[in-house]
Amino acid sequence: MSAEHIYMPKLGMHMTEGTVTERLLADGDYCEQGAVVVEIETEKVAHEVEAPMAGYVRIAVPEGETVDVGTVLAEITAEPANTQ
Repeated sequence: MSAEHIYMPKLGMHMTEGTVTERLLADGDYCEQGAVVVEIETEKVAHEVEAPMAGYVRIAVPEGETVDVGTVLAEITAEPANTQ
């Protein structure tokens, strides 16, 4: 099964962490490539993080949580997750 991770981006030289301020998709939702999955905020900027491919979303970080740069925020898979 093909999958891509979405990571907390490093948006500036001194950025070490960011906060997920809004999840625009829920676990299991289908999205197109380029769709905004989550919004993040740092000390200096708010930023929309987009899906790198079309597929089904699994969110890894809840709204309001602050995580380090490089942390997996979500995963996009080509097939829906098995919910059994």
